[in-house]
Amino acid sequence: MLKDKYEFKDLLDIMELLRSENGCPWDREQSHDSLKKYLIEETYEVLEAIDLKDKNKISEELGDLLLQIVFHSQIGKEEGTFDINDVITSVSRKMVLRHTHVFGEEKADTADQVVDNWEAIKKKEKGLTDHTSVLKDIPSNLPALMRSYKIQQKAAQVGFDWDKTEDAMKKLDEEISELKDVYQSKNVERITDELGDVLFSVVNLARFLKVQPELALTGTINKFIKRFEFIENESKKAGQKLEEMTLEEMDKLWDLAKDQRI
Repeated sequence: MLKDKYEFKDLLDIMELLRSENGCPWDREQSHDSLKKYLIEETYEVLEAIDLKDKNKISEELGDLLLQIVFHSQIGKEEGTFDINDVITSVSRKMVLRHTHVFGEEKADTADQVVDNWEAIKKKEKGLTDHTSVLKDIPSNLPALMRSYKIQQKAAQVGFDWDKTEDAMKKLDEEISELKDVYQSKNVERITDELGDVLFSVVNLARFLKVQPELALTGTINKFIKRFEFIENESKKAGQKLEEMTLEEMDKLWDLAKDQRI
């Protein structure tokens, strides 16, 4: 069975066998719902591989992600609802219908014009008759930073937006000020509300700065872990445990890590 080179049909055949009576008990037990977490995990592993700029790992992780699509398609085939050809047909039709500047008579000389055409066609396809329905159409289970970014983008398309970056920065300062006013109130509902406003404003500012907040936060998390590792390693060299160090001592090591561009 093991070959040096496989084709797409080989993967389909492998998945069909794994789901068969003579296949794998675990694979047979899976459903669309049970596989959701794996689809999310594999997507993030692809993103990590891209961040690492590891071409071999990107290829490997894309394969894992493709497996999830094939898995869902095999389940759909067994249920008689759809198969991999329906998936391919659906996305192919979408690409043709939404690229009217390539396959039709529309003109689009810039990337912005392409996006405008895409959004107009998408809105027509989905029967979205007003602007609020466009906002509601954005999946609610997206990560909150990503969802807020997309919602703000859609609202901006009809002019509901600040004129310049400075306005977005001013709004963030205003929301932080309101959070400061309530943070000692012990009113959890108000604190939660104001903190949400701050986060939404941060995303808005990120949009003006053309930075994806989800990626920016991921980068900061990774940086935090590296600097924390530096602190722990340095403390070990000094024969100390982190639990025994003061915050001031750890802060000095943190600043040292920053100085070394860690």
